[in-house]
Amino acid sequence: MAKRGFLADSDARCRFVGCLHLLPLPGSAGWAGGMAAVRERALAEAQIYADAGADGLILENTHDVPYLRAQAEPATIAAMAAVAAKIRDEHPLLPIGIQVLAAADLAALEIAVACDLDFVRVEGFAYAHVADEGVIQGNAGRLLRRRAHLLASHVEVWADIKKKHSAHALTADLSLSEFAKGALFCQADGLIVTGDATGEPPAIESLQAVSGLAGRLVVGSGVNLQNIAEFARLANVLIVGSECKEGGDWRGAVARNRVRALLRRLAEKSQ
Repeated sequence: MAKRGFLADSDARCRFVGCLHLLPLPGSAGWAGGMAAVRERALAEAQIYADAGADGLILENTHDVPYLRAQAEPATIAAMAAVAAKIRDEHPLLPIGIQVLAAADLAALEIAVACDLDFVRVEGFAYAHVADEGVIQGNAGRLLRRRAHLLASHVEVWADIKKKHSAHALTADLSLSEFAKGALFCQADGLIVTGDATGEPPAIESLQAVSGLAGRLVVGSGVNLQNIAEFARLANVLIVGSECKEGGDWRGAVARNRVRALLRRLAEKSQ
């Protein structure tokens, strides 16, 4: 199977991945019924990104707060697969990834395989940390074995390192660079660096610490009009969510004008 992904591509241009924060899904505390509304909003927002020239998409069940730890309800997994399959049908050539919160990484991989997606965002790949949901353990060994069993080497694993919304006292003796080396040793395809919370940018020093090491660096939060050019200079991929939303709030709907403004700024940097 030919790869559509980013990190296997030799193109040095920094790519833009737009977030699809799915409305509350069945199985979540906020589910209000009606999958049609979930699908329609996801498809409309995917089209906004595609029309603006985004290089890829990522689906996340962000509105399913509070999340379960390292698992998701079967109904949630089924719903995410149904939406992912529809978006894949509508955008057959666009790279698409998925994240199942919180740290339900095996479920994400299996959805990716079933729906012909290109990458998974993994919260608990190497080492351990304490998230809102509790202790998240590293799962690289289990995840990559499962990927091999599913004949899915084409699905890239993008691993968060010292991820947002988490305490990292357990790995306080590891610098970000050492953490990144550990994730690469465990065979992560990409490394995601974030700020402390959704919508907060990572420090430039954090990106500089791993940019030369990784060669496959992803910025996973806080990209905005003010920092997108500098982040694009250091990273291979930018995952952008909050800044694309109405009012810059992750809870809002994707706003066409905000997406276009970000992509214009990124294109100016690339010229």
